[in-house]
Amino acid sequence: MGQLIINGLGTGLIIALPAMALSLTFGILRFPNFAIGAMLTMAAYMAWSFNTLLGMPLILAAALTLLLFPLIALICDLSVFKPLRIRGPVTLLVASMGLSFVLENICRLFFGNDARSFEIPLARPYRVMGLRINYELLVTAGVSISAMAMVYFILQHTSLGRAMRAVADNPNLAAARGIDANWGIGATWGLSGMLIAASGVLIGMDRAIDPQLGWNYIIVCFAAAILGGLGSPVGAVIGALTLGIVGELATLIVDPNYRSAIAFMVVALVLLVRPTGLLGRREIVK
Repeated sequence: MGQLIINGLGTGLIIALPAMALSLTFGILRFPNFAIGAMLTMAAYMAWSFNTLLGMPLILAAALTLLLFPLIALICDLSVFKPLRIRGPVTLLVASMGLSFVLENICRLFFGNDARSFEIPLARPYRVMGLRINYELLVTAGVSISAMAMVYFILQHTSLGRAMRAVADNPNLAAARGIDANWGIGATWGLSGMLIAASGVLIGMDRAIDPQLGWNYIIVCFAAAILGGLGSPVGAVIGALTLGIVGELATLIVDPNYRSAIAFMVVALVLLVRPTGLLGRREIVK
């Protein structure tokens, strides 16, 4: 059982970053970004290009991706979402679906349909009290925990975070107090872009990269964000870890092919008791 919990934590930590990005976008911009899966895929391809095509070490490729991919997220906002923002969340949701297919096919155009993998040296797993802990799991844990701490610190203790929360609460009141809504929105996309970039690299370390990579994660990311409470980044992390651990423990009683079904049953049961999710609220931070 201990090994299953370790595996579940690894899965949950990978899911946590895009789930945080999804919840952050929803909490501040008030629409669910369906394109997050395709954006994750594009980030993975960007890191792969730096690593494999340009021969950079993975850590440098990852750092460049973290710096550059937020610009792509901002471009997506300026070109697709900003012109439609006044039309409401449903229009933005539909636009994000269209953007998802555009980004996926851009990846397909430049990289083809073949699976790609990072150039990573093989490393033997560590053994701790009989438990097998992979090097990739340690990297995932370090990156994910650091990203979570960064998001929490920015939202809670910086003027940027206060501006983002003010825009989320009441854009008109924020403007009256001299806070530029575009600044808060741009910061949201930049921060979400960094989370998506980090998750793309981590997923690329865990499995092969192909144009449909994001489709394997989009549903579970939505489930994690909803379970934790849409609009709560902390809740998204809790939801992701819950899904990861429950999914692995479910293999003790059901066929592994059905573990996702068990995890989603847990989501349904929680929502029956608490429809807003575990930490659901109107604001990201009260």
